[in-house]
Amino acid sequence: MAGRILADTGMDTPRSPLEFVKLTSLMVRTRGSPEVKIGLVDGPVLTHHPELASDHLREVSGPNGGTCTQAASAACLHGTFIAGILFAKRNSSAPAICPNCTVVVRPIFPETTSGIESMPSATPQELAEAIQNCLNAGVRVINLSLALAHPSTKGEEALDETLNHAARRGVLVVVAAGNQGMLGSSAITRHPWVIPVVACDRMGRLISESNFGSSIGRRGLSAPGANITSLGTAGQPLTLGGTSVAVPFVTGAIALLWSEFPAANAAQIKLAVTQAYQPRRASVVPPLLNGEAAYQNLSATYARR
Repeated sequence: MAGRILADTGMDTPRSPLEFVKLTSLMVRTRGSPEVKIGLVDGPVLTHHPELASDHLREVSGPNGGTCTQAASAACLHGTFIAGILFAKRNSSAPAICPNCTVVVRPIFPETTSGIESMPSATPQELAEAIQNCLNAGVRVINLSLALAHPSTKGEEALDETLNHAARRGVLVVVAAGNQGMLGSSAITRHPWVIPVVACDRMGRLISESNFGSSIGRRGLSAPGANITSLGTAGQPLTLGGTSVAVPFVTGAIALLWSEFPAANAAQIKLAVTQAYQPRRASVVPPLLNGEAAYQNLSATYARR
C-alpha cells in the first residue's frame, strides 16, 4: 500500500534527484558557506576519498573511533555515501550539494559488519550523546540518517531533552522516517522540533520501505530515496535507497539556505523549507522538498525588511 501513496510534487518528473527537488538553481547560487556547520551523525567517513571536499571536514571522535579503519564495513560505506551527497566535490559522481559548508562528522556506528544489509541504528542514549557532541561543536543543522534501536524510557527521556536543547539553541535536526514500511512514528520522528524525511522515487511515489504517519506528514518532507548514486569506498560509485539516503537532500538544502541568508534564524529556515507548498494539506505523507520555493520564501521575507 505504501508504494502507491504519492507525495505532493506539484511538478513534472525531471531527470535527476537534484532537479526533482529543485535544488539545482540554489546550488548555482551558492556552494555553501564554511560558517554553516553540518553535524553528520553516522558511520566514519573515508576522509581521504579523492572526490570529497575534505578541506571543510571536521571530526568529533566518538566511542567507535573517528575515521574508517575498514573501508568495506557497513559503517564506513554508509558514512561516506551520506557525506558524498552533502559535500563531495561538485564534479564528482555524488549529488555534492554543499561542498563549501563545514561538515562535523560524529561517528556513531561501529565497524563490525561488511556491506550494507539494513539501515544503521543507535540506541537513544548513544544518539543523545552524539547530538550533544554536535551541539558543543557549534553546528547549525544535524543529519540523522539512522534508526533508533533498543528503546527505553530512560534513554528516550535523555534523547527528548537533548532535542529540546537543540531547539533552544536554534539547531535544526533532520531525521530519517525509517525503513520498516509501516504507518507510525518513533521517539525521534514525533518530536516537534525535528524534520522527519520519507523517501520517494522520481515519480513522487513513496518507496515501499519508507515509514509514514500523521506526525511525519504534518511536519516532515519527502525527498529522493530510490536509486541514488553517491560515493563508495572501493573506488567506484555506489547506488543505494531508503529514508537515510533521502535525509541529506533536506539537510543540504537547509545548509545552502542558511549560507544565502546567514541572518535567518532556525524557525525562519524551518518554516521556509517545510511550508514551501501553501496551504499544506493534511496527509500521512509529507510534501516534496522544494529548494527553489524555500529560497523564494526567504527572499520575500528579507525583501520586506
